Parts: sequence; structure tokens; C-alpha cells
Amino acid sequence: MLPSSRTQMGLFFILLCPANIIGLWWAVGSPLVMDPNSICRKTKRLAGKQAELCQLEPEIVQEVAKGTKLGVRECQYQFRFRRWNCTSHSKYFGKILQQDIRETAFVYAITAAGVSHTITQACSMGELLQCGCELTRSRAPPSPTVGPGTEGTAWEWGGCGDDVQFGYEKSQQFMDAKSKKGKNDIRALIDLHNNEAGRLAVRSYMRTECKCHGLSGSCTLRTCWRKMPHFREVGDRLLERFNGAFKVMGGNDGKTLIPVGDNIKPPDKQDLIYSADSPDFCSANRKTGSLGTRGRVCNSTAMDTSGCDLLCCGRGHRDETVVLEENCLCRFHWCCVVQCRKCSVRQELSLCI
Repeated sequence: MLPSSRTQMGLFFILLCPANIIGLWWAVGSPLVMDPNSICRKTKRLAGKQAELCQLEPEIVQEVAKGTKLGVRECQYQFRFRRWNCTSHSKYFGKILQQDIRETAFVYAITAAGVSHTITQACSMGELLQCGCELTRSRAPPSPTVGPGTEGTAWEWGGCGDDVQFGYEKSQQFMDAKSKKGKNDIRALIDLHNNEAGRLAVRSYMRTECKCHGLSGSCTLRTCWRKMPHFREVGDRLLERFNGAFKVMGGNDGKTLIPVGDNIKPPDKQDLIYSADSPDFCSANRKTGSLGTRGRVCNSTAMDTSGCDLLCCGRGHRDETVVLEENCLCRFHWCCVVQCRKCSVRQELSLCI
């Protein structure tokens, strides 16, 4: 289920900053429907680089809000079959972010990635004055690929490549601002690391796209440009990092993070890290941010996280028949209307008890 409009109000502020401004959104209103100047005027706790962005580049702040929303939607997709499903309930969501668990690591990473992705895309679409297509004059020519019809083909950069570096830097400027103030704090170091892992899941996986030019379908010239990965790919990649996340503890100097356990390699920049074990999320618990899994739809035949055995925490499930309405017998009428009937469909669901 997508978050309600009131919930969307809160996710912007909850995700952009650490726990010290959770709840600020209650008095602010929705940044997703307000203009950027209103967002910046009402969020008086923003300071430093964040305040500078508000003053000098309010249109970037609007893209930050869109990127946050994109990250939350992807989080809900990736966790749709898990005990914690990235619930958008604000009070519970805030409790999750106050803990330094694996789920929090994913939220920080996917949100930083969403902001980077959205700002970069706005540049390519010509929606921001500060940026545009990627500059390629100093880059080496693209490597030719082996294949029929490519022999002797001339290559050059062209088109409109995504300026991912600009999106990366703006995401870093806004998302890391609060944590950098306390960068000797272990939690701040972890948040900064996970933010960076999210941005790298976009920047490190740029792909090259090319278009052939020539008469009669020939490929005498090939123009190439760089594009970001689709955001679903970013979410899939970060979910893999979530599954293999590293538990860490602070070093004696207060500036380093050490993996917990014997003979464990240090996490690299693209790994997700955390310092506390997650609750089991089986039962509702407002202190931990768990809504529990009672009433959740599960798959009675699956053996993975969506299966009733795991999702229902061993409590069992009940089968229920529901009647849903959906469009059917749709017809296209010239021009240009599609008319459909409503059909009732019976569906068998398994629900956790």
C-alpha cells in the first residue's frame, strides 16, 4: 500500500535528517505539495550546507523531496514480503530510524540514492539551470563492441549523457550535512557510510548506450552516451547489500569502524553497515517501530521470506476468500476512449494470525 499524503509529509523530514528533527514535519505541512521556498522557510532547524541549498538553489530542494519519495517507494517494494515492510506509518517509521539496525542502513542508502538519481535525471531533462548533459570532451572514446556490422565503425561521445557527478555531489551536500557535524560519533559514521553506499549504487553502475548512424541501416558512425541504471536495479543491488550487511563497532579512536566477529574482512564503500541487532518484527511494538505481522498476506506454498511459516513467525495462518472489483471487457472507441466494465473476482488469500 502506498503511503498516505499525510504520511508522505513526514517522510521527507524524517529521512533527510537524523533523529533530532523527527517530528518536525507535524508543524510544517507537506513539502511534496509546497514550493521549495516554503519548505526552507519553515524548516528553521536546517543549517550549514542544507540552509545554503535552501537559500541559493531552492529548486534542488524540490528534487531532494522527489528523490526521498522515490527512495521510500523503492524501499516498500523491496521489503514488501518481509516482516518489516518499510511501513510508512510515521510514528513507527521514526522509531526505526532512531535505531542503528540493518533496516535503517537500507533506508539511508536507498534515500541517498533516490536523491542522487532524481537530481541527475532533472539535469538530463533540462529542468535545472545549474546542470545539463554530461560533459564528455575530456573522456576517452567508448570502447568498440565486437559484433556484426561494427567493423570499421567510427565512435564518438554524443547524445545527452547523465551528469551523475552533479547529482552525487548535491545528494552528498544535503544528505550528509547533519551527520558530518558529529562525524566522530559512531552512529554518524555509520549513517555517512550508508549514504555513500546508496550514492555509489547509482554512480558506479553507469551504462553506455549507443545509436548507429548511416545510410540504409548501416552503422558508419556510432554515437554513445552514459546513462544511470534504472532505479529498480539500484534497489535490487542495495537489497543484496542489505542481506550481506556488516555489523560493526566503534574503534578506540572514535573515528573508525571495526567489523564484529573473527576473521571478517572490513566492509567496502558499497557495503551496508549497522551496529545493533534488529527486532524480530513479529509482534506490534511501538518502542521498536514494529507493526507486527498479524493480518499480513502471506504465500502458503513459498519457502522464502514471503512464506507463511516465516512471515507469520510460526503462529500459523488462515485462508480467506475476498471479492475484488477490477476492469474487464475493455474496448477502445475511436477516438480516443477506452471503456471497461467492472467484474467481480474471487481471490483466495492467506493471512497471518
